[in-house]
Amino acid sequence: MDTNITSDKKILILIVAYNAEKTISSVLNRIPVEMLPGRTEVLVIDDSSSDATFSRAQANISDCPVSKITVLRNPVNQGYGGNQKIGYQYAIEKGFDIVALLHGDGQYAPEKLPELIRPVLDGEADACFGSRMMEKGAALRCGMPLYKYIGNKILTGFQNAMLDSKLTEFHSGYRVYAVNALRNVPFKYNTNDFHFDTEIIIQFLMAGLRIKEIPIPTYYGDEICYVNGLAYAWNVFKSTMASRIHRMGLLFQRKYDVSHGNVHYDLKLGYISSHSLAIDSVSAGTNVLDLGCGQGNIAIELVKKGCRVTGLDMYPVKTDCFKRIIIHDLDSPELPLDIGSYDYILSLDCLEHLNSPERLLADLRQKCYSETTKLIITTPNIGFVVTRMGLLFGQFNYGVLGILDLTHKRLFTFSALKRLLKQEGYKILCIKGIPPPIPKALGDNVLSRSMMVIASFLAWLWPAMFSYQIFVEARFFPPLDRLLARTIESSSKVSRANP
Repeated sequence: MDTNITSDKKILILIVAYNAEKTISSVLNRIPVEMLPGRTEVLVIDDSSSDATFSRAQANISDCPVSKITVLRNPVNQGYGGNQKIGYQYAIEKGFDIVALLHGDGQYAPEKLPELIRPVLDGEADACFGSRMMEKGAALRCGMPLYKYIGNKILTGFQNAMLDSKLTEFHSGYRVYAVNALRNVPFKYNTNDFHFDTEIIIQFLMAGLRIKEIPIPTYYGDEICYVNGLAYAWNVFKSTMASRIHRMGLLFQRKYDVSHGNVHYDLKLGYISSHSLAIDSVSAGTNVLDLGCGQGNIAIELVKKGCRVTGLDMYPVKTDCFKRIIIHDLDSPELPLDIGSYDYILSLDCLEHLNSPERLLADLRQKCYSETTKLIITTPNIGFVVTRMGLLFGQFNYGVLGILDLTHKRLFTFSALKRLLKQEGYKILCIKGIPPPIPKALGDNVLSRSMMVIASFLAWLWPAMFSYQIFVEARFFPPLDRLLARTIESSSKVSRANP
């Protein structure tokens, strides 16, 4: 395969080095410059080494085959991850298109750079990783110690299972990134330690960025290893679990917040959830107003039942399943429509986002002239056992999704929601607890279905403690002005009948 690269893209080869005086010259001289674009530059960052790494790298500037080489030295040791952060920031600020990570100790072959760069340069991937584990048994034949091989396999298998990925290796440090991709992940929050490599992979996976792997040779020489294997494995385990817990909406981790703009919730069907209960509660062929309708996931299901759905949301809606679309911010003082003709009004995961749920409920009651209209509400239960236990241990972490969503402004328990509805003139027809969406977190399998049976029983047994969300069906009592008008009209009729 021809790996010679012709491109006008700016490529940075980032060499992170620590106490690499014996190997740094060889690494620089082995860079296959004749196979790389003319706009390739090298940046060596010496992480405050105690040996002559910095001076050796500087001495090679004139001999290095790459036309432009910059050598920097951190005044204070930043750690393996911290050194990468500085290099990636350099690539971003200097306008590079691609950055290739190479180690100054010679563990990874510079000759493989063109193959690693090619998929990113051609737009096939946002990152390309060199993997020592793609070719079966190759790592062992090339000298990888058996305990490292087994540990690598176990950790990678565990991470693939937790992260829904299919990488052959998470623990190679030979990588190429598109700089635009780096701009879109919060790598600056990552650890400065060796498991930085794990955390940035997690960020790429969570952001939906494309990762490609190619096989690379394994090399173990007489370089000094600064990685504590057990501590590294433990840190990898913790980071992976923290990202999974973040995705479940239980504990927020800023480094794994890769969302941009408006976040739409996925539809939760096939098990007891706020969505399935709401859809089942709406009769076929009825008129429905969906407040905070998002992209119409609920409406699509209701249309299948023959319902006519009006959607209301502050963001543009891209689906054509709605009979009518109203763009409106529910935090605005007044609803922009007459809602007397609807059989159902849905407020699913909506009240908690408002500055004043009271104002919305009062406005609905005032504008809805049909006393048979049902209001269906779902909202998170802040009294859920997980948030209670977190508070007991001093944790109150907001996140992208879940009970403590970053956009939530009002939080409810069962009693708080009952009190709100009563005060605003509503009669509660039904209130029940909804268990946590375990299949969404663990997938649809025997384990998740078994756990859902237990969680559903607990939510029925003690809703205030074990319900993840609250489900309510309610009707309103007529407002005073309407009661007064009705009283006057009734009195007039009686007077005419009894002159």
